[in-house]
Amino acid sequence: MPVPKPRLRHKHFRLDSSKIARAQKLLRADTETETIEMALDLVLSEHRRNQLAWEGTQRFLESGVEIADVYGKLKV
Repeated sequence: MPVPKPRLRHKHFRLDSSKIARAQKLLRADTETETIEMALDLVLSEHRRNQLAWEGTQRFLESGVEIADVYGKLKV
């Protein structure tokens, strides 16, 4: 299956240059554009991981499994 070509558009934002510089250093990006692209990719992948974790939690809770409080620490 072919990979879709990204749609690039010119955008103009007022951003904190010190935040971009810090992110650029952390991400080891060459340009500010690359920094912002990488940051957006990280946000999107983190959101997907959170979605998958929540879906797994929901399936676990709906499975009816009982959790034993072997240490007696949970409030009943």
